[in-house]
Amino acid sequence: MKEAVLGARGDTAERGFFPRLGRWVALHPWRVIAAWVVVAIAVVGFAPKLATTTDESSFLPSHYESIQALNLQESAFPQAAAPAAMIVLERGDNGPLTATDTAAVSTLAAKLGAAHIPDVTAYQVGEPSPNKLLQTIGVQMPKENDPQDKQQTDAVKALRTQLQSDLSGTGLKGGITGDAAQALDSQSSGNKAEALIGIATIGLILILLLVIFRSPVIALLPIITIGVVSQVADGLIAWASKAFDLKTDSSVTSMLIVVLFGVGTDYILFFMFRYRERLRAGDAPKEAVAAAVTKAGEAILSAAGAVIVSFMALTLSTLGLFRSLGPALAIAVAVTLVAGLTLIPSVVSLLGTKVFWPSKAWKTEPRGARFAGIGRSMGRHPARYAAVSGIVMAALAVAAFSFRPTFDLSSGSQGKGTESTVWQDQLKNASSAGATMPSQVMLQSTNGAKLTKDELTQYQGTLGKVPGVAQVSEPFPNATDTVAFYSVTLKSDPSSSAAMNTVKGPLRTTAHQMAPAGTSALVGGTTAIFVDINKAVNHDYAVVFPVAAIIITLILGLVLRAIVAPLYLMASVGLGFGATLGATVLLFQNSGGNNGLIFMLPVIMYMFVVALGTDYNILMITRLREESRAGKTPREAAAEAVRHAGPTIGAAGLILAGSFASLMLAGQSTLTQMGFAISAGIAIAAFVMAMFFTPAVTALVGHGAWWPGRADAARDGSGAPQGSQEHGPAAEASMRR
Repeated sequence: MKEAVLGARGDTAERGFFPRLGRWVALHPWRVIAAWVVVAIAVVGFAPKLATTTDESSFLPSHYESIQALNLQESAFPQAAAPAAMIVLERGDNGPLTATDTAAVSTLAAKLGAAHIPDVTAYQVGEPSPNKLLQTIGVQMPKENDPQDKQQTDAVKALRTQLQSDLSGTGLKGGITGDAAQALDSQSSGNKAEALIGIATIGLILILLLVIFRSPVIALLPIITIGVVSQVADGLIAWASKAFDLKTDSSVTSMLIVVLFGVGTDYILFFMFRYRERLRAGDAPKEAVAAAVTKAGEAILSAAGAVIVSFMALTLSTLGLFRSLGPALAIAVAVTLVAGLTLIPSVVSLLGTKVFWPSKAWKTEPRGARFAGIGRSMGRHPARYAAVSGIVMAALAVAAFSFRPTFDLSSGSQGKGTESTVWQDQLKNASSAGATMPSQVMLQSTNGAKLTKDELTQYQGTLGKVPGVAQVSEPFPNATDTVAFYSVTLKSDPSSSAAMNTVKGPLRTTAHQMAPAGTSALVGGTTAIFVDINKAVNHDYAVVFPVAAIIITLILGLVLRAIVAPLYLMASVGLGFGATLGATVLLFQNSGGNNGLIFMLPVIMYMFVVALGTDYNILMITRLREESRAGKTPREAAAEAVRHAGPTIGAAGLILAGSFASLMLAGQSTLTQMGFAISAGIAIAAFVMAMFFTPAVTALVGHGAWWPGRADAARDGSGAPQGSQEHGPAAEASMRR
């Protein structure tokens, strides 16, 4: 009987995939919900834990010189690896260290060694800094092979406790920095950030949905359902990361929270606004569910498809960071898509109109709605709307050309007040800028002959004359005298543009060209890794961006059955991307006092702004096409599209932009910049591009937007295009009056 009722309204046009899916979900909600519960339990029970890393070198392929140098250093000098952690000490009164203080540092190292802290293999007491304000103790630890191991971070925890105990009565104070300490602080900061971001995101969604629908049931709907979805997505991502050995950056888990709840709520809104619209048109609740899936299904699927394609395009990157980030986010969106088309409609089918409880506002459409007024105004003056919105985006895009990248992920992934950051800054202030992370030059015999002392000393002098180099250490040969290691201190901060220019220019050139006969040289170290990351990112700009744009354009062409509209839609998205990057540069780089912005920002921002911007464009233009098929002129269709799709886009854009803005609460520069950039991009995409620019341009282009097809042609009763539409001057003039 229910099937008959739901099928009574159906015609030839309602026999596609989405009508069938909508009817099945509306009639069998318990089956859908039960399937989701079973899948969630299975995934949570058997999936591995998602492992993350902040090690920049793990993101680069082995053919880059910095990685080759690192591998050679580890094989030739297995016992001389850089310290995993660094204890930094100073006098309690901040005065210069005395001979007594230096002796106390040596005694402290001996006491720490006697404590036998697990996984600490050696302590190396360094010389006092040139200004006598600091002294260091290098801490050696075993290298971790598995990212999920916590040997080093657990060792740092124990070492910090022991250090503060042993400092009592010495007149010294200190803390621990270095890679292992930064990893621990990043992990701790990330956990706090995740909790804060989760609370802020969920709180924002609750408040905005309460304001929009005035119903606590709808407000809680995404929290409960996406909470289940997130567990499934996390498990699938962990499985994929383990299966394909993907290196996931520590910021990914925070972004996943926002993607799942933000994008998931968007798809819920796409469905709920259609559901409410069908109820107002007189449909029974189950009919309204089926119709909402039918009408919103294509928009949700194509929008999610654009997002998934954008993220999967990152697999073309040469950086492991992006190759892992892309599939992780794509999996999250894919799971959210399935939930948006099945789980959410099933829950609504069970609740019926009770989903709006206690509000009765769903029964009637507000009179004189704001979006209706905007739509009418746009229908009369599309050129004005297109010009103003286009000029705003173009003006902001100009600032994007001054973007400067920075590459230090470890410092950006934790707060400024963490112990490792504080003592790293102290170390920088007391030493030459480059002393905190020296570069390395590895000289290797290529003919099997031993390296001689004279050629090693001469080569040291040659390296010392390179512009931008402050000091070169004595050569340290390996046991067979076939490889020698030089520690090269740069004059500039190792993560600065000046240091990177030194490494990729004169240092590498001199090291390669002036290597003694029968030898070859490799330049490594943190700065060299940054240089190679920069090279890899430039490759990604040239490959990932165009591939993603081409595939999304093809998706738009398939959805719209047109060539012209997809082209100007992608052009508008590109303009929105430029405007977003420009706004971020103006706020954080030009006004915020930063030397640059995190290097991966344009790539990640491009993926989100292009993909999610396309989401809103799809929602607007498919509604515009629907209105055109109802027999309206291009201007009338644009006006009606803004009236009906505007509230959905406005609500979805506000929630998604606010969700990503919550990343700014994390207290980490990386997430702060990402949060602002993505939220600003979504706001521009929703409230400037999709709301004004896209419908205005479509109204101006008219029927030519759908060339060479007739996707906007009025449909007859069977859903097929009618003969030729008559759009005479009188019809067009009606919107101008």
